[in-house]
Amino acid sequence: MNITFAPRTHPKNGAAVYFVTEDGMFDGMAGEANEAAGGALERAVAASRFKAGKGDVLEILSPAGTGLERLILVGLGKGANSEGDFLICGAAATAKLLTSGSVTAGFVIDDTIDPVALAEGALLRSYRFDKYRTKEPETKKPSLHEISLLCAEPGAAKDGFSPRKAVADGVFLTRDLISEPANILYPNSFADRIRELADIGIDVEVLGETEMDGLGMRSLLAVGQGSQHDSQLVIMRWMGGEEDDAPLAFIGKGVTFDTGGISIKPSEGMDQMKWDMGGAGIVVGLMKALAGRNARVNVVGVVGLVENMPSGTAQRPGDVVTSMSGQTIEVLNTDAEGRLVLADALWYCQDRFKPRLMIDLATLTGAMIVALGHEYAGFFTDDDAIADGLFAAGADTGDKTWRLPLHDSYDKLINTPTADMKNIGGRGAGSITAAQFLKRFTNDVPWAHIDVAGTVWSDKDLPLSEKGGTGYGVRLLDRFVADGYEPEDKS
Repeated sequence: MNITFAPRTHPKNGAAVYFVTEDGMFDGMAGEANEAAGGALERAVAASRFKAGKGDVLEILSPAGTGLERLILVGLGKGANSEGDFLICGAAATAKLLTSGSVTAGFVIDDTIDPVALAEGALLRSYRFDKYRTKEPETKKPSLHEISLLCAEPGAAKDGFSPRKAVADGVFLTRDLISEPANILYPNSFADRIRELADIGIDVEVLGETEMDGLGMRSLLAVGQGSQHDSQLVIMRWMGGEEDDAPLAFIGKGVTFDTGGISIKPSEGMDQMKWDMGGAGIVVGLMKALAGRNARVNVVGVVGLVENMPSGTAQRPGDVVTSMSGQTIEVLNTDAEGRLVLADALWYCQDRFKPRLMIDLATLTGAMIVALGHEYAGFFTDDDAIADGLFAAGADTGDKTWRLPLHDSYDKLINTPTADMKNIGGRGAGSITAAQFLKRFTNDVPWAHIDVAGTVWSDKDLPLSEKGGTGYGVRLLDRFVADGYEPEDKS
């Protein structure tokens, strides 16, 4: 989608979009448009159930006296006043227009509306993953190619939108990766996709199984030993801060397909396990976003890429593996594999890069979906500053987060007489015991774990995305970094 900014005026062709409130529906530019159309907009509203609730949409075809193909009214509720409100309203307009037949649309922006957030919402909602739809009818394909934001200060809006566009590009990469089928995206091909980030200034390093074995990463390697695809560990570095500044580190679980291994999952719904690499997908998209907007901070991204398959070489329930940290793990369930991948990735990251903090992301537990559904990602940390930053960034971006507890009483649930720990803790508190497991590999570096099991994929259209990969987490962490760890300006 091409997003442009231009001086405020009333569109003369294509589609026009006006944003209206419940209390003053025809104030401002919408009132002028209604007057020019001889009251047609007001009559259309009276004949409909449109009340200008937030994100509500009313389409008026070929309004008399305008030359337009269609005119769209989008509700702001009683008066949108937050970034999230404008994101939703921009996305609502785009969703309505995307396959409408109109090629261009002008969004007419009153002074009370944030054109940058509106444009970001429009861009995010324009994404579709349709590369495998070879017989889609023309009437269902997107027709809309350009949106022009018609506002009082187009130059300033364009400058403000530039970094948002870079972040949206990162979101789109994450959605692409999560949406790819597992026969296309497996550890080696995923690593190849990451190598392309070198073109935007990210240093990319790939460790294969020989290198990982030499480092003692036998927890990670055990997960992929049943697959024909070799496991990979990919390291990404963006050095936009001062040379001596310790980096922020983001670590992602990248299980490109998860059958459960020998502890095999039920067949129903197993196709969804192509997105069990969602944590890694978020980290990769975040790195693209940070580089794209030239973030003034040092960041390391580490993703462990494996495929968990049952075969004659797969690990078995009851096996004991030794992690890079030297700690031993009794594998009681091979479907609790993501934590085995992250154990070595976390230890490697803290040992090599001595980061300022580490945040790992993983589609780790079904228990998180039971607890929070698909509205929030749960996170765990002992660091209140990290917790406050994640919660605030989630509230601002709409990638909502909720803090859950860590405690020694939960940690004891993963003790076992056979090894230093076991990889499951029983039926109760499944997400918490998984987090306690990961904490044992952080070596006291400030750390948070975000369980994104319920948020990386949606079975229905959402305000900012159609059904499928959501891109959750990229905007969350970009905002977390920008608000908490970057200087306010370059001076």
